[in-house]
Amino acid sequence: MNEQQVLDTFKKLGALLEGHFILRSGLHSRQFFQCALVLQHAPVAADLCAALAAKVDAGKIDAVISPALGGIIVGQEVARSLGKRHIFAEKEEGKLVLRRGFAIARGERFLVAEDVVTQGGRVRETIDIVRSRGGVVAAVAVLVDRSTAPVDFGAPFYALVKMAVQAFPPDKLPPDLASTPAVKPGSK
Repeated sequence: MNEQQVLDTFKKLGALLEGHFILRSGLHSRQFFQCALVLQHAPVAADLCAALAAKVDAGKIDAVISPALGGIIVGQEVARSLGKRHIFAEKEEGKLVLRRGFAIARGERFLVAEDVVTQGGRVRETIDIVRSRGGVVAAVAVLVDRSTAPVDFGAPFYALVKMAVQAFPPDKLPPDLASTPAVKPGSK
């Protein structure tokens, strides 16, 4: 599956939105990837995540971890494709934590899987969880890399599609965005 096919899938399923959006980071953008609209279609989710998993060397991965909520389906499907176990971190009092009896063994090699990266905040929180428990982050894989500057997670970084989408601080909006009502689609 090439990048254009992935973008076509997002467009066909109404998951690549155009307008004025407020991102989780607080930045504003003209485009928004609503991955949930794609991932709700289980066969499509399986195909996209299998294509993402194919970019990763399964022999260097012991398990997959993902940040909740957006990364759970991606992590599960990538883990299924790699034949590995999957765990997830979830929010507690505003920050990601490991719960539900999930454990990370010392030296266990993890792939961090996520749906979309703009600045990589949730991925970095997940990486910190793995490393704080003695695990190793062997790679990071996302469906969509929408960052405008290179993102360095200290591990190999794979994306099914890379689309540099402009993002603006709220006090530096271009006139077209400033004159359009903003919506915060996120994971509401």
